[in-house]
Amino acid sequence: MSKRTADTLRLLAADMVEKAQSGHPGLPMGMADCAAVLWTKFLRLNPADPDWPGRDRFVMSGGHGSALLYGLLHLAGYGITLDDLKAFRQWGSVTPGHPEREIPGVETTTGPLGQGLANAVGMAMAAGMAAARWNDETFSLFGDHYIYCFCGDGDLMEGVSHEASSLAGHLGLDRLICFYDNNGITIDGKTDLTFSENVAMRYRAYGWQVLEIDGHDQEQIERAILEAQKEKGKPSLIVARTHIAFGSPNRQDTPEAHGSPLGGEELRLTKEKLGFPPDRSFYIPEEAKKEFAGHAGKVKPEYDAWQLRYREWQEKHPEAYRAYVGQVSKIFPEDLREHLLSGLKNKDNSTRAHSGNILQTLEKNIPGLVGGSADLAGSNKTTLKQGGDLSRGNFKGRNIHFGIREFAMGAILNGISLYGCGFIPFGGTFLVFSDYMRSAIRMAALMKVQVIYVFTHDSIFVGEDGPTHQPVEQLMSLRLIPGLTVLRPADERETMESWITALENREGPTAIVLTRQTCPEQLRERPDGIQHFKRGAYIVKDTSGTPDMILAGSGSELSLCAEAAGMLASEGCAARVVSVPSYETFLQQDEAYRESLFPTGNIPVFIVEAGRTLGWREITGNPGRVIGMDRFGSSAPGEELAEKFGFTAKAVYHSIKAWLDKAERKLV
Repeated sequence: MSKRTADTLRLLAADMVEKAQSGHPGLPMGMADCAAVLWTKFLRLNPADPDWPGRDRFVMSGGHGSALLYGLLHLAGYGITLDDLKAFRQWGSVTPGHPEREIPGVETTTGPLGQGLANAVGMAMAAGMAAARWNDETFSLFGDHYIYCFCGDGDLMEGVSHEASSLAGHLGLDRLICFYDNNGITIDGKTDLTFSENVAMRYRAYGWQVLEIDGHDQEQIERAILEAQKEKGKPSLIVARTHIAFGSPNRQDTPEAHGSPLGGEELRLTKEKLGFPPDRSFYIPEEAKKEFAGHAGKVKPEYDAWQLRYREWQEKHPEAYRAYVGQVSKIFPEDLREHLLSGLKNKDNSTRAHSGNILQTLEKNIPGLVGGSADLAGSNKTTLKQGGDLSRGNFKGRNIHFGIREFAMGAILNGISLYGCGFIPFGGTFLVFSDYMRSAIRMAALMKVQVIYVFTHDSIFVGEDGPTHQPVEQLMSLRLIPGLTVLRPADERETMESWITALENREGPTAIVLTRQTCPEQLRERPDGIQHFKRGAYIVKDTSGTPDMILAGSGSELSLCAEAAGMLASEGCAARVVSVPSYETFLQQDEAYRESLFPTGNIPVFIVEAGRTLGWREITGNPGRVIGMDRFGSSAPGEELAEKFGFTAKAVYHSIKAWLDKAERKLV
């Protein structure tokens, strides 16, 4: 192994940051030796087939070290050119400030610290599931590789890394190998300002194998990787003692090197010290090119052999192959909707209970559906009753117990989805605790990965648990995340449609928001209306002519709208009732469809939802009122809270009448 290759990576990163006058040279320069050894001696990758299932995965959890990753991808032949490196952090470049998964060779978008490590845990879990499903005594095609992750002090300070690492040790994810860039520096100064724990002891307590090395000694790095690969039953943490901005005469081991360019003169001195032409930028010596090319030449026969075994497996196990292709392609049975419809109970119940029943049908028809909850499976109704539990040594199970680790659950779900092999992961918790995992939800939306969230106990009707457990602002705040589809069904049929929508949504995550309280089954006077469920809103009850007013709601409050409309009808008022299961989806519809539900003009619109009212006026510019919750709840039985806070049909009726009186409008 040539130090020249590592120094090439160091200086490419420093040149990128210098040209951009923005970025983080410290991590790339400090971890260049570990990266060079891993990428030129161990990683099984094929740039010509970046989605090869048999490849190793590499996660740069400290996404601010992106300049190192881009240099690696360039030298490994992933299509990133020198011009791309020179366009680092610029508009429209394929080398943005933090790695984004749309770039070939980038396995996950990273930047928010700690989440990349949790993504890697999810990938290792998915590798275990793939191996358990498809490998046998004669063929070992799946999961027979490693998940490598680079993480730093910041990653390991973040709580999500504690949660995910604890679960990884518990499950014995021995295909997971993490490098800890132990450089002792953060933005504010030395890590001992805030961080004095013994990380090695902490990870041993988690059940990890821990190896401690000099992160600039390439022989030690190589031996550590080999030892980590031999470990069975434990993930491995390689604690690499490194120097941030290694090689810089004046900036090495300084906080300034973390997130700012070295400066022209310091960069020139660094190149002189490392034996590179001081006045040449983006210089790549032949030794570095040859080392990467040589490793690629060694991996190519392994790739070809894998493909040959894959074809043999296809021929000898045609049924397993068809099942695998169906799962990877996410091909669902053509009669899935009919199966679901035939399993409906047609009884009043909570939507969480409806969801739990629907999941049992989905379990039988969609093998790639896997998931669980953050210690709330019984409350969230997320158990796949025939699926078995995933546990150490048993990755055939489809029920995942995440423990009380909401944030890690969200980031692990992202990793499972990113891994491939057709897994569709879901995770459940109470809606109020979606705040704990919000950053992971945001990353799922940013990456456009298919993850399904089952958020139950959706409002103040949680009741006696009180305001700590009663979501008020969460529903509307989730709707603010671009690319996240939020669905709040009102009854069994809408719950079924929510699951179908989530399963067909391949372009991003979906949150299904469900009740603890019982919801009456809706009598749809326009049976064709449900066909427009995926448009975010549709008419449940209509008038023969132009309506006198429109009542709209979501979830359990839709029934209040329908009942209040009946009361108004007895006084001669013709009210249209509209279900709005997905607020943000409806706002994306064309003007003609929106107008067909809520005609612009002077028809008053009354919207009912037991959450924040902020944002609902975007549905229509018409006069009217939003009946919602702009304060925290209280501890009492749900029925009493409904009375106190005005969420009964009678209260809705009186609220509408009060508005009409104030506006000097008559019912007839």
